[in-house]
Amino acid sequence: METALAANERGSNIWLCLTLLLLACILSGCTSALFLHPNQVDYSTRRPLDTPAQDVWIDAQDGSRLHALYLPAQAPLRGTVLHLHGNAENITSHIHLVSWLPAHGYAVLALDYRGFGQSQGHATLDAIHQDAATALAWLAAQDRAQTGALIVLGQSIGASVALRMVATSPLRAQVAAVIADSPFASYRRIAREKLGDVWLTWPLQWPLSLLICDRYASEAVIAQLAPTPLLLIHGTRDPVIADTHAQRLYARAAPPKTLWLLPDTGHIQALRQLSVQQRLLDWLSRTLPQ
Repeated sequence: METALAANERGSNIWLCLTLLLLACILSGCTSALFLHPNQVDYSTRRPLDTPAQDVWIDAQDGSRLHALYLPAQAPLRGTVLHLHGNAENITSHIHLVSWLPAHGYAVLALDYRGFGQSQGHATLDAIHQDAATALAWLAAQDRAQTGALIVLGQSIGASVALRMVATSPLRAQVAAVIADSPFASYRRIAREKLGDVWLTWPLQWPLSLLICDRYASEAVIAQLAPTPLLLIHGTRDPVIADTHAQRLYARAAPPKTLWLLPDTGHIQALRQLSVQQRLLDWLSRTLPQ
């Protein structure tokens, strides 16, 4: 029979192994693997788009080719939405969250970051932030008569990327509005919360989260977005990112700013609701220059 001393020693060894494994992951620079889970599955074979789409290729900073889907407006053009999706899968699984916009006069450029879908390269936190900026620069270089107002809409990690990217971009003045759906305030904060959700890592949530680089924290720069209009959207039943993140970001943002906390709504589920879609269209009509 295992003695109490042996059991304690075995338990300590398990803790040590788990801690060293997580530390090795963080210290080796592979924290991107904690946040990013791309794949190359073509989800469009399971659920085809009900609006025309065109393939667009954009050169990334490292020379990789980035794939994007362009959905032309199917009504009089109001603007073009740069869509930055979440941390997993690729645009073919996320595109349906914004494919309703062209019918209302908004074209969509939906980007796959490096390593996602058909985009070349490797998925890293540096890469997704760079690629978002590259896509915005590409869109800003197009004929404004063909794009209309430029709107950046990010979801989940894409929302946090959008906030920081526009706030720090030399092209900020060319962006007519930013919409952040289910964002988190900082990488370190969300990592700490996730570590705290698991009993094995709960005691280590603070020291381990301090090892997460937070140079891309959107809460640190969100005040710089002004005077670009900002809309924050978050479901109060989001099991992935608590709505306190959106509230924290809203508190740090400068006007003009709007916060929608949606009851009985999960993670990036707001834009699946027809009532929220109409509410967003109304907000854009009031916000965009006429």
